[in-house]
Amino acid sequence: MNWIIRSTKKVKFHTNLHEVLKPIWNDLAVYKWILTDLDFISDQPLPINFDEDYFVLDHPEFEQLYKSNTQIIWGILSAVPNNIEPDTSACSTLSAEDTNVWEPDHFLIQGSMLEIIAFDSGYTIVKFKDQSLSDKFKDYFQEQAVDLQKFNEKYIK
Repeated sequence: MNWIIRSTKKVKFHTNLHEVLKPIWNDLAVYKWILTDLDFISDQPLPINFDEDYFVLDHPEFEQLYKSNTQIIWGILSAVPNNIEPDTSACSTLSAEDTNVWEPDHFLIQGSMLEIIAFDSGYTIVKFKDQSLSDKFKDYFQEQAVDLQKFNEKYIK
């Protein structure tokens, strides 16, 4: 339930949330989002900026980002169920460059059900705890979504 997207056949660029989350978007209304270690390019005002270390967005705020033409260059984006109050005490110290982002089933943000790691505009790592969301994601991206463990075995280790 851990995937990496390297190809940009179905996405215009890494990490375009509108395209990455397209197959599961309708299932995400029950989550709030924690975003940290962000570097991004956007041509419109968003509920994120470079003034804060991290952001906690409700669904309508995250939807603004989802619908925008924003490229997340670096960052950790985590979906946490609305009924959980996330512990954000460590959020400002998290980094997409942490080697743990490459570890399958290792979630950097406590309570995450889904984590997206944007890694230098070239890789999008997507980790799921929900099998049905993972299956929808994989069905949509097909061969473009590579199993993170297999990727690691071939390229990292």
